[in-house]
Amino acid sequence: MTIPRYLARRALLGAVQVLLVVAGVFALAEALPGDAAVTIAGDNPDPAVIAALRERLGLDQPAWQRLGEWLLAALRGDFGQSLVGPRAVVDIIAAAAGPTLLLAALTLALLVPLSIGLGVLSARREGGLLDRLVTGTTLGLYSAPEFAMGVLVVTVFAVQLRWFPPTAVGTSLLSDPAVLVLPVFVLLLRPICSLSRLIRAGMIDAQRSAYVHHVRRLGLSPARVRFAHALPNAAAPAVQQLARTTDWLVGGVIVVEAIFVVPGLGTTLTEAVAARDLPVIQGLAVVFATATVLVNLTADIAARVLAPAAEAGR
Repeated sequence: MTIPRYLARRALLGAVQVLLVVAGVFALAEALPGDAAVTIAGDNPDPAVIAALRERLGLDQPAWQRLGEWLLAALRGDFGQSLVGPRAVVDIIAAAAGPTLLLAALTLALLVPLSIGLGVLSARREGGLLDRLVTGTTLGLYSAPEFAMGVLVVTVFAVQLRWFPPTAVGTSLLSDPAVLVLPVFVLLLRPICSLSRLIRAGMIDAQRSAYVHHVRRLGLSPARVRFAHALPNAAAPAVQQLARTTDWLVGGVIVVEAIFVVPGLGTTLTEAVAARDLPVIQGLAVVFATATVLVNLTADIAARVLAPAAEAGR
């Protein structure tokens, strides 16, 4: 299948997936107890006040009608207004996207070279001390959840040693780069473990392949064989894992953002769910679903380019 046909097919499938995600999120939000009117009314709500709020917010309309109207507006780029504040959903998402994308970009910028370096070094010394050390360390770190690691690094590096700020409260991520160090460090731990192990396994398989043996017989230097011929084939499986990591980062890493009080997409989502702010939840669902489709499509194309022979054999 040619690349243009593949792109068109995946784009159509991605649009259907986004619609299904939005409909599923809408149904789940409808199933939650209470709604935005109850949240706005407070702890001791007056039924008359709740009824008036539901009418003003349009919550008294049938669910299918509200979903249909929202979808029609979303096709025009209008995600509506927040139910608990006088702000457009697009403005809320745009304000929260900056911190999340900054964390994601920094994490990916460090993740790719570090994972490749660790994977190549481990494969080059297969079974040696360095390989066993990297393998044992990555297995141990990968088994630790982000919440536990986040609390640990805050306790050690922020509270006890006071090297870095513990949270982003009262500061800007760009004006005080030290705020970014601990969140990025926690975000790196698990992905670097999985990616480096995939690179290591791919490098070992590639170096044992007939293709690489043939290239060696041509008299090329070991470094060129390793990086120009073995690494692209070894990296192809890791691209899919990198896509999942990117999707995880762009989706707003809720736990990490909560620990370090980063006002990103994950924090915005938790606040919207707590307030039953359905337009914000739906807008974030579109952003997350679209990001997932685009990231996975890019990963598939990259895998085809890196290892065309492997893709053709599927």
